Amino acid sequence: MEPRLNLQTNEFSAKAGKRFAGVSQVIQQSSLPQSVQDLVMIRASQLNGCGYCLDFHTKDAAAAGETPLRINLVAAWRETTVFTDAERAALTLAEEGTRLATGVSDETWAHVRKHYDEEQSAALVYLVAMINAANRLGVITRTQGGSYQATAKSST
Repeated sequence: MEPRLNLQTNEFSAKAGKRFAGVSQVIQQSSLPQSVQDLVMIRASQLNGCGYCLDFHTKDAAAAGETPLRINLVAAWRETTVFTDAERAALTLAEEGTRLATGVSDETWAHVRKHYDEEQSAALVYLVAMINAANRLGVITRTQGGSYQATAKSST
């Protein structure tokens, strides 16, 4: 498949992309653990079939120290023992927030709130919304995965 449109090559896309990235940066700077953010972005991207986002977020997760085992098992997280209960709550929210036809159950929301405070819960909601938007951009434009180069993130 050939890409349909490069969202990096025109003035409108540059302006919109800058604002989109700004929201993502606020989420990254929240108290929601980076490892949870990475897992949520990987899972939503798997569900939405966004090759670019999967490439990007799996490589970033690995660069941040996530293990290959956990990255590889995100797709089958329910059938594994490698994720914490808090991570499972976030992954459930990611799935239900991605599959909007059924919505997010009260049980899932209660599970999220058991593990995450107000700021972290808000960050999770915004994260699910933003990764789904990014996935849609990538899928609509057929942005190809495979060439992203991750850099090690500093802890500052």
